[in-house]
Amino acid sequence: MASLQLRRESSMDQQESPRSPEAKLGMKVEDLWGVQEPKLSPNEKLNACFESIPVSAFPLAPQGIEIKSDASLAEAVQILAQNKILSAPVVDVNAPDDATWIDRYIGIVEFAGIAIWILQQSEPPSPRSPSSPSGTYFAVSINGMTSAVGLGTLGPEDASITSGDFFEALTSSKFYKNTKVHDISGTFRWAPFLALQKSNSFLTMLLLLSKYKMKSVPVVDLGDGKINNIITQSAVIHMLAECTGFHWFESWGTKKLLEIGLPTMSPKEIIKVHEDQPVLQAFKLMRKNRIGGVPVVESGGKKAIGNISLRDVQFLLTAPEIYRDYRSITAKNFLIAVKNYLEKHDKRSPMLSGTVTCKRDKTIKELIQTLDSEKIHRMYVVDDDGNLEGVITLRDIISRLVHEPHGYFGDFFDGVLPLPENCRV
Repeated sequence: MASLQLRRESSMDQQESPRSPEAKLGMKVEDLWGVQEPKLSPNEKLNACFESIPVSAFPLAPQGIEIKSDASLAEAVQILAQNKILSAPVVDVNAPDDATWIDRYIGIVEFAGIAIWILQQSEPPSPRSPSSPSGTYFAVSINGMTSAVGLGTLGPEDASITSGDFFEALTSSKFYKNTKVHDISGTFRWAPFLALQKSNSFLTMLLLLSKYKMKSVPVVDLGDGKINNIITQSAVIHMLAECTGFHWFESWGTKKLLEIGLPTMSPKEIIKVHEDQPVLQAFKLMRKNRIGGVPVVESGGKKAIGNISLRDVQFLLTAPEIYRDYRSITAKNFLIAVKNYLEKHDKRSPMLSGTVTCKRDKTIKELIQTLDSEKIHRMYVVDDDGNLEGVITLRDIISRLVHEPHGYFGDFFDGVLPLPENCRV
């Protein structure tokens, strides 16, 4: 009797204790989990649960920042940096007040998209295509130091070309200050501009963030034609971290990485950059392979000494002065320079935690909790000697949570504008 009373009191305390919005969402899934058909597999149960919850139930992100289409690239970078965000929707300043959301927004602009687009304008024109006047102007404006940003592979000897002067000249150029955000519409995740309605399901949202490789999904309110919420991969991982203890989460989260097929690649397939290569090579690899980050490995070895992600590209544009004392900006020098800069300006930055690794016997729950607490987007899997064996991203985790039923999306993507020919997503 005493033990029963204790369990009742413990249960009441758990119910009455304040819960985060994410944990309350986990309780919804828990309730739905309990009424699913017993014959369904755990994965099928989760699919059914998430299909029954509308995205309107997802906790709202802080008040979203929007960028006007007539803002300059320099102004857009400043807005993103000041608000410590990686992307923001772009509002068409010419749209009428009663415009629908599809006419009000022209896309989502990203830090990485701006930076890489700017660097591409300085690439030597292809022999098969006419040179771009803007690219020619830009190449002149940074005094011919642009050969390092071409499409080819960069070696250690190229690191000295992209010195601190290169980026200071880039960010002070008229091209950078005068080009408007709408001028680069149609490149780097500007199209298609895909959004969910508040009535769409969690399952749809999770599939877009995993299988369809979207980093964030805007949720629109058809009533006022505006974005109501933006759900990111990081926000989903935080929700999962807050669901520790729920039966549905524990039945999935206690599995080891090997049991759910993570990591998905072999050591030979890992895309990486060596410490003595130019930091631009890291961003080139990310752009070419459409990935969000690469490990920096020791020269001639297999151990990671750091990580460079797309969000780190902001330091090329917002703090070029930190490279002034470097004769060459190798991947290693980039990591050192940024670390020194953050120790003075932002001691809470994830970049200061170093490279976070795990072994293959780690559970998915442990992995989620680490990614969430460290505010990082990927984890590197290593062997007992610390050699790289694989990488696990937020998208990989979400992709193991749900699966796409046959014919699920139907004509969902109909009406989404096709990618323009010059889009380099």
